[in-house]
Amino acid sequence: MRIGELSRKTGIHERLLRYYEEQNLLQPKRRPSGYREYSEADVDTVRRIRSLLAAGLNTATIATILPCLRDEGERLVPTCSDLLADLTKERERITKAIIDLQTSRAALDNVIAAAPADVAKRATSSGTARIT
Repeated sequence: MRIGELSRKTGIHERLLRYYEEQNLLQPKRRPSGYREYSEADVDTVRRIRSLLAAGLNTATIATILPCLRDEGERLVPTCSDLLADLTKERERITKAIIDLQTSRAALDNVIAAAPADVAKRATSSGTARIT
C-alpha cells in the first residue's frame, strides 16, 4: 500500500509517517518509481509506535525497543530479555519528571496563596486567575 492508504488506515498524517521513516521506526520498500510501499504489518507497527509515544517514550528509544515487542491483543509484550531493564529506566525517568512537576506546581500554589486579598480579587474578577 502507498503512504496515503497507510495514513487512512492508521489516522496518522503522511508527514508524520515520513518522520517515522526518518527516525528508522518504519522501513517501507521502494518501488522502482521511488514511491514508498508499505505492508499490512506496518499498520501494526504504527499502532505500536503511537502506543509507545503515548507512554512517554521518545522516538530514539522506540527505535531501539520496537524490534523487541510484539502485539498480544491490546497489549505490547517484550520479547528480548534486556528490554525490561530499559523499560524500567524509562519508567523511572517519567516518575522523576512527574515528581519534579508536582514540586513545581506546589511552589506555584504557595506563591498564588501568598497573594494579598485585593490582588487575588482583581485577578479573579479580570479572569486571569484560573489555577486548578
